[in-house]
Amino acid sequence: MSQEVDGQKVDARKRKFLIAATSAVGGVAVAAVALPLVMSMMPSARARAAGAPVEVDIDKIEPGMLLTIEWRGKPVWIVNRTPEMLDLLAKQDDKLADPNSEMPQQPEYCRNATRSIKPEYLVAVGICTHLGCSPTFRKEVGAADLGGDWPGGFFCPCHGSRFDLAARVFKGVPAPTNLVIPPHQYISDARLLIGVDAKGA
Repeated sequence: MSQEVDGQKVDARKRKFLIAATSAVGGVAVAAVALPLVMSMMPSARARAAGAPVEVDIDKIEPGMLLTIEWRGKPVWIVNRTPEMLDLLAKQDDKLADPNSEMPQQPEYCRNATRSIKPEYLVAVGICTHLGCSPTFRKEVGAADLGGDWPGGFFCPCHGSRFDLAARVFKGVPAPTNLVIPPHQYISDARLLIGVDAKGA
């Protein structure tokens, strides 16, 4: 079917085809530009993995030893506390700023004297609550450089903050609160999952 415009014949079918083809090419161009933009707004596989829970085999941690793993870009400590270490915890309350963990730095299921699900295993984020340094594990009792009454625990060399073996902060140090206890659960006697709250919590 032809029409005449300004003395020239115009093919209507050809005009419809050109409009449809131009629209299709334009749509593909918009999709080609929009798709990378939308994909850039989504988290990468690396970012998704960084926030994922971490499974740890705790069976190989000897009593009195510390294992450091990474979760969400932060060091997380797992300490297998000996019966002697656990006995010392109850004797420190008068020296601690928050012995009963009143400040919410731990999940509710870890708000107890050992700040843990299982008394022998401490799971704590290894970042000082003062300025974000990483304290060192100083398990030796009575360390001369920390004072003769040092019960063992964690010492932050940046500004001298001290934490006991339940990651509770001592009085009179720069750190304002206890170390953070991350959400975690035991999936078996020998496997720990960090980043997921305990079942029933």
